[in-house]
Amino acid sequence: MLTKQQKRELRNKLLLKVALVIVSTLLIVFFLPRSDKFAYEYSVDKPWRYGQLIATFKFPIYKEEAVVKNERDSVLRRYQPYFNLDEEEGKKMLKALYTTKLEEWKFQNAPLYVKHIAEQLNDIYAKGVINNDDFDRLRSEGVRNIRIVRENEAQTIPLSDVLTTRSAYEQIMKSDTVAFSKIVMQRLNLYELVVANLVFDKTKSENARNELLSSISTASGIVQSGQKIIDRGEIVTRETYNILRSYEREVSKHTTTDEHIPHILIGQIVFVCCVLLILIVYLNLFRRDYYDKPSSVLLLFALMVLFCVIAGIMVSHKFMNVFMLPLCMLPIIIRVFMDSRTAFMFHCGTVAVISLFTPIPYEFLLLQILVGMISIQTLRELEQRSQIIRTSIIITLSYAVFYTAYEIIVEGDPMKIDTRYYIHFLINGVLLLFTYPLLYILEKSFGFISDVTLVELSNNNNPLLQRMSEIAPGTFQHSMQVANLASEVARKIGARAQLVRTAALYHDIGKIERPVFFTENQSGISPHKHLTPQKSAAVIIGHVASGLALASKNNLPDIIRRFIATHHGTGIAKYFYITYKNEHPDEDIDVSLFTYPGPNPATKEEAILMMADSVEAASRSLPEYTEESISNLVDKIIDTQVSDGFFRQCDITFRDIDTAKEILKEKLKTIYHTRISYPELQGD
Repeated sequence: MLTKQQKRELRNKLLLKVALVIVSTLLIVFFLPRSDKFAYEYSVDKPWRYGQLIATFKFPIYKEEAVVKNERDSVLRRYQPYFNLDEEEGKKMLKALYTTKLEEWKFQNAPLYVKHIAEQLNDIYAKGVINNDDFDRLRSEGVRNIRIVRENEAQTIPLSDVLTTRSAYEQIMKSDTVAFSKIVMQRLNLYELVVANLVFDKTKSENARNELLSSISTASGIVQSGQKIIDRGEIVTRETYNILRSYEREVSKHTTTDEHIPHILIGQIVFVCCVLLILIVYLNLFRRDYYDKPSSVLLLFALMVLFCVIAGIMVSHKFMNVFMLPLCMLPIIIRVFMDSRTAFMFHCGTVAVISLFTPIPYEFLLLQILVGMISIQTLRELEQRSQIIRTSIIITLSYAVFYTAYEIIVEGDPMKIDTRYYIHFLINGVLLLFTYPLLYILEKSFGFISDVTLVELSNNNNPLLQRMSEIAPGTFQHSMQVANLASEVARKIGARAQLVRTAALYHDIGKIERPVFFTENQSGISPHKHLTPQKSAAVIIGHVASGLALASKNNLPDIIRRFIATHHGTGIAKYFYITYKNEHPDEDIDVSLFTYPGPNPATKEEAILMMADSVEAASRSLPEYTEESISNLVDKIIDTQVSDGFFRQCDITFRDIDTAKEILKEKLKTIYHTRISYPELQGD
């Protein structure tokens, strides 16, 4: 029966998973496009790479903008704006001439000048005078004629014949200069009497303009609902291009109505939620270690949401092509931190969601799944930066090969392949190089450790390892041997070899504190001769706590600290336990004084290290190194560990244990150069 505390913890974990699924679903769906946007890419003289496109509604085939503009310019050449002739303006100026000006002019023959100027004003105001600004505007618009309205009658006048205030003034100044002195005329300020009497009629002019423009047809034909527009592989001609452009224009007008959006939204939520639930169930059934670890689940869903959101933004805003998105980065990251099967599952789930809003879902799904499989196989363990470059090249080539093969199968003609996609794949490969810095960020954010970091930690120039080699050289050599043995076993049984190797180098760092108390570092009398078995056991057992303290002080990852704590499990320091028991046969012994704090191994890698550490240490005490002695030693130690229940909490199998035994035997034989016994020659 579960305790209340355990039930509460299980409930909290379940609520966390539910909340994570809900939040992830909402984030992904929020960025999914829900309108009928035209998501196809097309160019003239390029093949149509999508499926058959059928018109879902009736729409006109719009003319090209250049054609419409030419027709518009041609029609507007006949445009004649309306101006009303204001006769009152001319009368006001004549009145001003006879009153104000006649009184001001005190020179000889002033009445004759007044009469002459009045005749000129009558003439220009009868024709009509337009404002200089209006004239310049009409000329810049290409207007050739205007309509002057006199007493409800409109007369067409060429714009070039219309007087402006400037040209009207010049006409007065040039008239009959022999009888009237030009110098005198210039002094009379006649420009004050010349004003515009043609008033622009905006209403009539706009009506005339709109009537002309209405005669222009913006469409050159009609496409009926259900009519085929283009099929896969067909070349986009200029005519087809116009039809596609017209369809795209109409689709933007016929965006999803408000009444359809809730239904689409519900469908998207159900689809995305189901995909996420499938992944959660997978973790629960097959990877409980990830399922029970919040940071693992959070990383998996964060990566999935990130790539889905980026893809949604790219498709919605037509920003780059979705094949440029380095989706293989997701399975690579998951493979580096976790395992291949989980990487493939989440890659498939992510690709399935993204395919919802791509214009070519089948082709996208096919290519991404195949290349994702290759990326997982290519980068099993990331130990060097050059591996990312190699993987990027392989993935780029894989995209190109699968795409080419698929297009040839579908089209049957290599000449119809859209070569632009090779550029997309190349950009994808370049962006994939950013996996390396992203791994570092994720390590620090989620507490994971990659093989690159493990390789860096296993460098012998690491200060902590250098200190061990100087202070406890025997322990250092022991750790090196254990690292070689354990990593070989890990490779054979499918565990993380680099993790085991690095952990083996640090598993005994606690011995640095009191190195002479450990056999491998002794060169003379053992200090244990002056201690009781209890105190000796406490010193030996204490190297685990000392190791954890040093690991914490030197910021070693938590996963490495786990190996330090579990490499002896809850075992007993048997040498001192048996010594004490022999000395006190009738005494009840407190076994806890001779027991390591543990815990026991919880992973396959921790179990491997425990086996390799015990076997390597015990092998040093063998009186002779023969195949039989080594084999018996390995079997005895590991069988005892199994019978003591050290491996009950980890997922190592009996087959794995048998494989580990065989590898350890072979390696120890090689290390100690065991040979077969040669027979002696007997006498005749």
